[in-house]
Amino acid sequence: MKKIIFVVNTMGRAGAETALLELLKALRHPDYELFLYVIMGQGEMIRHLPSHVKLLNDRFSEQSVLSQKGKRVMMKTVCRAFFKNGGYAGKLRGICRNASEMRRAGRLQTDKLLWRMLSDGAQRFDDTFDLAVAYLEGASAYYVADHVKARKKAAFIHIDYAGAGYTRAMDQGCWERFDRIFGVSDEVKEHFLRVYPEYEEKTGVFHNIVDQEAIRRRAGEAGGFQDDYDGMRLLTVGRLTRQKAYDIAIDAMKILKDRGYRARWYVLGEGDQRRALEKKIHALGLDEDFLLPGAADNPFPYYRQTDLYVHATRFEGKSIAIQEAQTLGCAVIASDCNGNREQIRNGQDGILCGLSPQAIADSIGSLLEDEEKRKRIGQEAAEKSTTQGQELQMLLELLEQGG
Repeated sequence: MKKIIFVVNTMGRAGAETALLELLKALRHPDYELFLYVIMGQGEMIRHLPSHVKLLNDRFSEQSVLSQKGKRVMMKTVCRAFFKNGGYAGKLRGICRNASEMRRAGRLQTDKLLWRMLSDGAQRFDDTFDLAVAYLEGASAYYVADHVKARKKAAFIHIDYAGAGYTRAMDQGCWERFDRIFGVSDEVKEHFLRVYPEYEEKTGVFHNIVDQEAIRRRAGEAGGFQDDYDGMRLLTVGRLTRQKAYDIAIDAMKILKDRGYRARWYVLGEGDQRRALEKKIHALGLDEDFLLPGAADNPFPYYRQTDLYVHATRFEGKSIAIQEAQTLGCAVIASDCNGNREQIRNGQDGILCGLSPQAIADSIGSLLEDEEKRKRIGQEAAEKSTTQGQELQMLLELLEQGG
């Protein structure tokens, strides 16, 4: 039996973790023994781990990494990682080095500052695996490269690598130790190779696996909007982070309100920007127009009930939320940025627009006024299909090469 370990940073509610769960489901086979190790040992999505996958963490918290209680758990994990496995001076030097890199880049990012230290302070295993997969960049990639014994190693990239703040200095040559590197889209691959052109031959594309039938089935379950609002509903699903550009979306909603549109914008998600966004919403008088009801265990009834899905982000890898919205026949408006443009044929199965309040408001307004166009775009989107056979085969071929 072949032993495969997947490593991920957290199991919080996000697109990459959702895609990982679908991949683990698809890999169910009597010839494979699957393991999961979560660097932070935390995240509510662990509840959905398939029964045939063994969790290797000796301790795990189901607290959301975005909740206040969850943040306290994370702080304890960080402290334990610093003192575990020794090498305190090296860990401290690494943190200082990463901080210096980020200052030069003009943006300090706490998670990336600590990824190397968390990797070095994580659990170690004596087993030798047939295949080790780092399913996210950052700590999981560093951990698999440095601390996992495996006959073959693969890694997944989910973001615009340099745009997200990663540098060669931070990585310390980790990518050399992988046999295959997969971007989740053509653009993700292209951006990674701009940083690491020497790895072109071992870098490919592995599209996220999306179970469209399960999405359609769950969309028919109870749930969705609980208010009695009778105007047009706009929906966005995603974490409340800077990447998702909700600050710009709020300004766009203000423009729509001033123009007299009867519309309400709902955002399903949690994140570190909640307080700042709530403050801005209140300052602009949008308390009843731009709502942050939190994350939903089953967001699919919301997609089914919405009039328009909006995904105006600063950058993306490949958005699971867009794929879900299109699967359920939503008319989608997305910012014309990395990742989004690869998923939308502009004017056919979605609309691409500039990332400004005016451009977003104009695009939303035009579709709210044109029901026929909304339906046509939604129908085109619903007819798109996803496949997984080719992607799985790439991973299994690497597994077989491990001997």
